[in-house]
Amino acid sequence: MMTAATRWIPSLIVAVLAVLAIWAEFPRIAHEGGLWDFGSFVASARAAKEGLNPYGIYELTLHVELPGFESWNPNLNPPISALLFRVFDVADPHMAYRIWRWISIAFYAATVFLLARRFGGVQAMIFALWAFALAGFWDTLFLGQIYLPLVFAGVAAWLLLERGQGLAAGILIGIIVAMKPNFLVWPALLFLSGYYRPVVAAGLTAGIISAIPLLVYGPEIYRQWFELVASDRERAFFLTNGSFAGLSARAGVPLLGLILSLALLAGLALWAFRLRPNVLAASALALVAALLASPLGWIHYTLFLLPVFLVHWHRPVMRIVALLLIIPVPFVIDQFTKATWIQLTIGSVYGWALVLCLAMLMMDEWQRMKEGGLSRQTRAALPEKSYSGSAS
Repeated sequence: MMTAATRWIPSLIVAVLAVLAIWAEFPRIAHEGGLWDFGSFVASARAAKEGLNPYGIYELTLHVELPGFESWNPNLNPPISALLFRVFDVADPHMAYRIWRWISIAFYAATVFLLARRFGGVQAMIFALWAFALAGFWDTLFLGQIYLPLVFAGVAAWLLLERGQGLAAGILIGIIVAMKPNFLVWPALLFLSGYYRPVVAAGLTAGIISAIPLLVYGPEIYRQWFELVASDRERAFFLTNGSFAGLSARAGVPLLGLILSLALLAGLALWAFRLRPNVLAASALALVAALLASPLGWIHYTLFLLPVFLVHWHRPVMRIVALLLIIPVPFVIDQFTKATWIQLTIGSVYGWALVLCLAMLMMDEWQRMKEGGLSRQTRAALPEKSYSGSAS
């Protein structure tokens, strides 16, 4: 009886705190007063349509001004976005913003449903409740961002990889990479692990999508994008950036972030090439590394880790990570006015959650290596056994 009670206490805590997080976040969505990032997307599409620089500063471009932080927030997405975002400008931007919000919610509900049904019973409801309390979900809706359809594609790709359907998974991964290039880590680790079919599909898909702006706008649009990305260093400090770059910027040693990022990517590349892990182990570490090693690993990107959270939901460490990631964004942003050590601790809670998640995954792989035969053990234990034929 005591064992059963102990087992349910963590789930009850997660459920209660998730409800409180939702209660705290909902007013932001119910009473929004601007277009936020959505306005930058509309401005980018309009500029490209008029032959102007889609990565410039215009009337609808978001200007972030907070105590201790100020920055323009133009569209940072790759050039294909300037074409895709035209759909946001077919109606009044405020109306389009509200419509896009409901579309995003629908995609996210479908995503959570796909994952929660893997649990069954009460745990499925707790997982779903927690997923809808995530800070990244609410801030995505608030900003009018584009992450949620991509998160759906990422979860679908994970499930397809699990079932051995590498070609379809690769197409979805390619779509994600074309819109969010930091996730190139995912197909890279799959390639080094020996899963070539999804990588080829991802590469072709991303390449075709990325070539479209060249045909429509010419190569100049890529120069403009690269120029903006190279100059966008100030926002690494922003507290919703959970990457190594963000943590090191707040610590006053920005070079350390670059060193840690390169070390992580190099270490994972060596691990994948030498040990050929199963497709889910490679995918999990690739997704976490894509956030930590990116110059900008926004809290919204943590939604791509939903399958990782699902696989490790029973772990006490993952419950801690889960609770850290539902801390509302306004609370974190409030730490801008506090001392440096507070910004690096409480204000960097999303980054430390990712570090904790990475440490847990790496410890798991280390334990498997000590027990002998990482690839043999994991490939035999998971559904990817039937997937081995698509690795060549």
